[in-house]
Amino acid sequence: MTKKSVDPANGHPPAARQVPMRDFSRSLPMSLLRAREAVMRQFRPSLREHGLTEQQWRILRALAAIEAVEVTELARTAFLLGPSLSRILRDLEARNLIERKTAKADQRRSMVSISKEGLKLMASVAPTSEAIYAEITRRFGARKLAELQEMLGELERSLAGLGSTDDTLAEG
Repeated sequence: MTKKSVDPANGHPPAARQVPMRDFSRSLPMSLLRAREAVMRQFRPSLREHGLTEQQWRILRALAAIEAVEVTELARTAFLLGPSLSRILRDLEARNLIERKTAKADQRRSMVSISKEGLKLMASVAPTSEAIYAEITRRFGARKLAELQEMLGELERSLAGLGSTDDTLAEG
């Protein structure tokens, strides 16, 4: 058995020193992904129970807050890529959870809205969803949760337009 060398200054193998970056566990994107996963782990069983994916739920939640929206705007709002959104909308439409109409101003564009069936489904999911939020709030603390949401909003605003041209959206 060979003994791996470790840098006594930082406790990492020499390869870890070759890239001058913060430790992977302290990476902001990874911290945000781990926190998102911890939160979504609470909601997934309820969504599955109602036959919904996370992305379908995001679409329904976004649509419930507005009367109707153009598909590209919905993609931006729900952080989904166009091809994924098309498939999700097709599935939701087949289940009569959304309605699609051609935009009056531009016949090439379609407008999407939540249907009465979609609202009924949301009403059946809402009590469990709110109970999960209540438990998260109880465990984490109402003040800390409000501060976290405010800080995340500040982070998002402070990074807006920070020279990135990458329009890649989250798929999960």
